[in-house]
Amino acid sequence: MRMTSVLRVAACLAAASMLAACDQPAAPPQAGPAGGPPVTVAKPLVKEIIEWDEYTGQFAPVEYVEVRARVSGYLEAIHFEDGQSVKAGDPLFVIDRRPFEIALESARARVAQTTARVELAKQQLSRARQLLDRQNIPAETYDQRVQELRVANADLEIAQADVRSAELNLTYTEINSPVSGRVSRHTVSVGNLVSGGAGDGTTLLTTIVAFDPIHFYFDISEANFLAYQRAIADGRLKPNREGDVAVNVRLFDEQEWTRTGALSFIDNQVDRTAGTIRARATFANADFFITPGQFGRLRLPGSEPYPAVMIPDSAIVSDQANKLVMVVAADGTVQPRTIRPGPRELGLRIVRSGLGADDSIVIDGLLRARPGSKVTAQPGKIEPGPDRAR
Repeated sequence: MRMTSVLRVAACLAAASMLAACDQPAAPPQAGPAGGPPVTVAKPLVKEIIEWDEYTGQFAPVEYVEVRARVSGYLEAIHFEDGQSVKAGDPLFVIDRRPFEIALESARARVAQTTARVELAKQQLSRARQLLDRQNIPAETYDQRVQELRVANADLEIAQADVRSAELNLTYTEINSPVSGRVSRHTVSVGNLVSGGAGDGTTLLTTIVAFDPIHFYFDISEANFLAYQRAIADGRLKPNREGDVAVNVRLFDEQEWTRTGALSFIDNQVDRTAGTIRARATFANADFFITPGQFGRLRLPGSEPYPAVMIPDSAIVSDQANKLVMVVAADGTVQPRTIRPGPRELGLRIVRSGLGADDSIVIDGLLRARPGSKVTAQPGKIEPGPDRAR
């Protein structure tokens, strides 16, 4: 019985202790170690790329021809529709042939006439030689017959040249396309008099431009041109030999660099007034989509492929003339780092120096990352953007 009473007393004391504990306020939780404000950090993106330099330029035809008449006459026929595509040798215009046919017949008649004179001079010279051998004529008469034959032969050569000239003028009455391309409108209608020849007063009949391939002309600044020369000399850039440097071009309403061509020409001197040098690239244009005279944007490789360190522009801070990024150390301390940025590629900024591939930089929350302070680093990731026109 005594043991039972002891257990009852112990149970009552335990219940009283529990009720007393419920009446007391709860102790505050123990505070953990203090941390800095949260920021998002990430390592730079390292990707093998080619640096591109962009230039604005203008398309121009590979061949441009002003079609003019070589002989004068009345226009008799037009064998094309304005704006159509033509091939080299296709007939374009016909000038009235009849005056030139008459001139050819007249020239041939003069050849026959002078030929007869040559035959007569030969016969007279033969007789004079026989008479001179028998001493029946003076030597002066023989010399005269020799000169007459020479004059007749010269007249024959002139007449034959007139025939060739008349035949050539007759062929000039048919004007054919000298190149393949697209013809413009005709500037002279049938029945009008066309002035031909080699002077400034010749009549312009139409123009023809070759569309495929097509040229793209652009100007490179002297500074960029010198940088290319230095890079080629140092082996950092491939020289342009026989058009082996690939370039891309796009029209102003295009975003992708889908048109590929080759650098085909660099001028031999820098323009002293503009400080630029003219360059040319050549592109295929089989569908005639690009029209000469249009403007476009060209990108030229400024480097060979190399692993580039890239970060978003939003992670860069400007400090007067310097560009900085905020590097977060392993203990969370923010350290400013001076960098030398380069051009943009894949939507990111290339960092030429000042930043390593293993550095963790602040990409979000820069206002909370003060130099020398501690932050709570939250992992993030730098993603490249599409390779679109900048």
